[in-house]
Amino acid sequence: MNRRSLVLVAALAASASLAPLPAAAAWPDKPISLVVPYAPGGTADALARLIAQHLGPKLNTNVVVVNKAGASGIIGASSVAQASPDGYTVLYDATPLSINPHLQKMPFDPQKDLAPVSLVAVTPMLLVVPKSSPYNSLQELIKAGKEKPGKLTFSSGGQGTVQYMGAELFSQGAGVKMLHVPYKSGGPGLMAIVSGEVDLGFGNLPALTGHVNNGLVKPLAITSGQRNANFPNVPTIAESAVKGYETYEWNGMFVPSGTPPDVVNRLQVAVKEVLAIPEVKAKFDNLGSRVVASTPEEFRKYLGAESEKWAATVKSADIKKE
Repeated sequence: MNRRSLVLVAALAASASLAPLPAAAAWPDKPISLVVPYAPGGTADALARLIAQHLGPKLNTNVVVVNKAGASGIIGASSVAQASPDGYTVLYDATPLSINPHLQKMPFDPQKDLAPVSLVAVTPMLLVVPKSSPYNSLQELIKAGKEKPGKLTFSSGGQGTVQYMGAELFSQGAGVKMLHVPYKSGGPGLMAIVSGEVDLGFGNLPALTGHVNNGLVKPLAITSGQRNANFPNVPTIAESAVKGYETYEWNGMFVPSGTPPDVVNRLQVAVKEVLAIPEVKAKFDNLGSRVVASTPEEFRKYLGAESEKWAATVKSADIKKE
């Protein structure tokens, strides 16, 4: 290579070194907002804060949890869908995101306006009855429901909640017509079971474990595909009565569509590393949740299947938003 060529190569190298890096390469260089579209104190909020605590150090920045509750999660999720796709606004959402589009008109399209990052974890629900209930097995409950259609009552935090949809999915699969008794939120709905105001209800393990351990409610079945280590003697709905029944409360993370793919991938890798930290995984295990830590594409496929399941459930029961 002659002298002129060497000078040209050196000049090009210097020029390249001075060229600005792509925006994504510098990410993150400021705090990240992790939006939770539910009120503080719930399961999703607690887990989001646990992840944020460890995610910040992984990314060398602060991850700040921001609660934007309302309209079954729609308000907070909508704010993220409409945010700048720069990786600094992240959504930590749950199952209602895959239910709401089939019950009402949405201000955004979850499948088009949000990009999946990772399915964080799935948490099964328990089907429980009051401690005074005469039913001690799922088979006894179903038999009573078929003998007197519409007499069994179940509570939930309102139409469209996963507790309501889980009960409706069970009702359709078991061939039992039940009467829905809605409450303002999940907490009062669970207390209605404890007090015996209703015959049964569904709730996730974190919400119900204390009530079960204190003998205030009786668990008849669990919604997971396999039995849960926290409740090894509680059969699954699938093995007891409704073949193929399986549903969970899921938690996952999203960013606005259009966020650079390398930012999405770096965020997903960091989240996966956080979920592998022993104390973090132990927290999920203690709640009865199963850590998934999926890839974006795996999460996209999971969301598609969830959407199809709830769309079919809504259509079969002709559910209308109350």
